[in-house]
Amino acid sequence: MLVAPQQAPSQSLTAAVASPLRRAFLGIALISGVVNVLALTSPLFMLQVYDRVLASGSVPTLVGLCVLAAGLYLFQAGLDIIRARVLLRVGEHFDGALSGRVHDAVVRLPLLSRMPGDGLQPLRDLDNVRGFLSGQGPTALFDLPWMPLYLGICFLFHFWIGMTALVGAAVLVLLTLLANALSQRPVRDSIAHNMARNGLLEASRRNAEVVQALGFGARLEARWRRANADYLHANRRAGDIAGGLGGLSKTLRVMLQSAVLGVGAWLVIEQQATGGVMIASSIMVGRALAPVDLAIASWKPFLMARHSWKRLQDLLGRIPPLPETMPLPAPCKELRVENVTILPPGEKWPTVSGIGFVIGAGSALGVIGPSGSGKSTLSRALVGAWPAAGGKVRLDGASLDQWDREALGRHIGYLPQGVELFDGSIADNIARFEEDADPDAVVAAAQAAGAHELILRFEDGYRSRIGEGGSSLSAGQRQRIGLARALYRDPFFVVLDEPNANLDAEGEAAVVRAIASVRERGGIAVVVAHRPSAIGAVDQVLMMEGGRQKAFGPRDAVLGQVLKPSPAARSGNGFAVTGQGVMPLRVVANPAKTESDGEPEEKDAKH
Repeated sequence: MLVAPQQAPSQSLTAAVASPLRRAFLGIALISGVVNVLALTSPLFMLQVYDRVLASGSVPTLVGLCVLAAGLYLFQAGLDIIRARVLLRVGEHFDGALSGRVHDAVVRLPLLSRMPGDGLQPLRDLDNVRGFLSGQGPTALFDLPWMPLYLGICFLFHFWIGMTALVGAAVLVLLTLLANALSQRPVRDSIAHNMARNGLLEASRRNAEVVQALGFGARLEARWRRANADYLHANRRAGDIAGGLGGLSKTLRVMLQSAVLGVGAWLVIEQQATGGVMIASSIMVGRALAPVDLAIASWKPFLMARHSWKRLQDLLGRIPPLPETMPLPAPCKELRVENVTILPPGEKWPTVSGIGFVIGAGSALGVIGPSGSGKSTLSRALVGAWPAAGGKVRLDGASLDQWDREALGRHIGYLPQGVELFDGSIADNIARFEEDADPDAVVAAAQAAGAHELILRFEDGYRSRIGEGGSSLSAGQRQRIGLARALYRDPFFVVLDEPNANLDAEGEAAVVRAIASVRERGGIAVVVAHRPSAIGAVDQVLMMEGGRQKAFGPRDAVLGQVLKPSPAARSGNGFAVTGQGVMPLRVVANPAKTESDGEPEEKDAKH
């Protein structure tokens, strides 16, 4: 009962990948058969030269045999090249069949569970499988079934030559099985330690500013060195086993060829075989055991590819492709949240539960509450970034999972608390990397976010490159461009999480105008706020505390219910929400703020 659901996705995935490749593998098997038959050219040529040409002294016979052998060698070389090229394309086809699924899984996995390491192991797993399929490993697997042919010919030469070759082949096959048994755990440990060390290094790179400022880089380096030492130890064990058994197999193969040559010489002395049989049998044995030698050398890549394939099956089975959905009309009426419960990725207990409200078109909702009350968690669920563990979020009656994600994205604007931008131009980021984006729409979004003049001050304007994660921008500039991205093409539903956290007075005024513009054009805005400026532009307020809904309704009614306004607040200055709770806002002489005086970002359910 419990196994079937786990096996069904992996079986369907295997069928989806293997079915198109079956014809290619059949072709490779056919080519391998011809190549292995042509491999008899060398021993048979030696046999004819020693037993026929030398005995007869016929130069024309020698020339004819040389021409025939050269043609067969060239034909064999051509087939080997074709087989290698086909295997390379098999690997590319495998990558093409799964790369989209792997990319989708890497992007969606952090939204469903905690990410191990740096989160890119599925991509490395795909590379491992593709690399093995494109390399020499499959060649050994296709050549191994032809070993009995060579051993049978050795028995045709003489019984004792065949027995010598058979015993040597059995020893090498046992070495292959031993390599499999001894390499399993070291290879598995090597992969696990590699994931751990990559995760540590990626975390240090991502937080380079904090590491440099607080001066604990040496401690992180020592921590990474320990993880790297564990990886090197496991990799050394796997390499020692593969290298040791590989060297032993090569030595045994050479010894076996010499042994066959010695047995052949003894048979020639006893006049039970010819000199040509002696030389040809030695070459034949070398050819028979070459696939075994190659299989042992390729065993570590094979095991890594096998472990990678198992992980890919498990990952893609847990994250199936999104189902196709019916196109829905653009939302234009309401946002309805029905008793929503939210379980952050990787957690066992919900941090937000029992949230329910309805917001109509032309309204804006301010979400307030102390830090850790679940405001940012709720904002992620409202836009579908985190799936609701219970209840539904609906736009015009349709739950978010009934929408195609790309189609729904055109109707949603989202500014997360930690603004993440992508390497590219400012225009690319605002347009969400839309192909052939409308320049007028890009400029309109920037103007709505109050970022147009800011962008024009860059040397290349909208074409300016911002670096990975917007590294060339200040926090306030990233906030403005992220807001412009959220407002691109006037989405119906806009969610802003701390939109003024890093903004000065001019930026805060732009946020207020943006919220007002969303309402004026009949959209819906949800604003998670600590500062009162954003709340001043909303008409509805949701008060959260401890992950639950404490109050919801018209702004003045809710604020009057949950707060005791100070005289300054009653004069129109509003309210502030701090980490200690919702407090009256104290009037200051100069309300302008710099990028560094924002309150700390909310950390609830941040992963």
